Amino acid sequence: MNAIFKREFKSYFQTPIGFIILAAYYFFLGLFFSAIYKSGIPSIETVIMAMSIVSVFTMPILTMKLMSEDRRQKVDQALITAPVKLISIVLGKFFAAFAVFALSFAPTVIFEIIIATKISVNVFSYIYALFGMFLLGGALISIGMFISCLTESPVVSAILTLVINIIVIYMSNFATMVNNTFFSTILEKAAFVSASESFSENVFSIPDVVYFLSIIAAFIFLSVRSLEKRRWS
Repeated sequence: MNAIFKREFKSYFQTPIGFIILAAYYFFLGLFFSAIYKSGIPSIETVIMAMSIVSVFTMPILTMKLMSEDRRQKVDQALITAPVKLISIVLGKFFAAFAVFALSFAPTVIFEIIIATKISVNVFSYIYALFGMFLLGGALISIGMFISCLTESPVVSAILTLVINIIVIYMSNFATMVNNTFFSTILEKAAFVSASESFSENVFSIPDVVYFLSIIAAFIFLSVRSLEKRRWS
């Protein structure tokens, strides 16, 4: 897994993709922080959770080549038939993408220090909001990785991931279109934005944590099964 992780992580910065992702996150983090700071109510938690909007559009770029690029270059068979567990391949690629995503939030440490010089801060609130965003990001990465398993075109993977991201993030908005109260409630609760709200409100919600971890585990499992199917085909 370590070899796969190092290979994938380096690949992000051997092409413009890694730098584009970091630049986008750093720009919007700075923009949101500036707006919050000028408002007189500095809240790093709000800045962090606002990045879910940015993640909808950057995550397809981050995950589009995870699996599809190997398939497009015809090196996937050598990888999946190598004497290495498929779960190690999937986890190596997942954690490489996740590491880039986590690195994108490095400026928030500086922002928290700036706020701490002005007022008393609750470090736990900052850590919990960051934890919530990492869970959200992990879920989006696992979904994007699975979609990347299904096609050899990174562009198709990016487009499909973008569509899925919009649906899962803003599913609560679609709930108003459903007449059935039961299904409407399910859609509203299943939306990633709804599930992540507790993290910005400093409320520890075990169901929300379990929900995101379940999404991550489910799509990692589906990615492994997809590779396994190709291994024996």
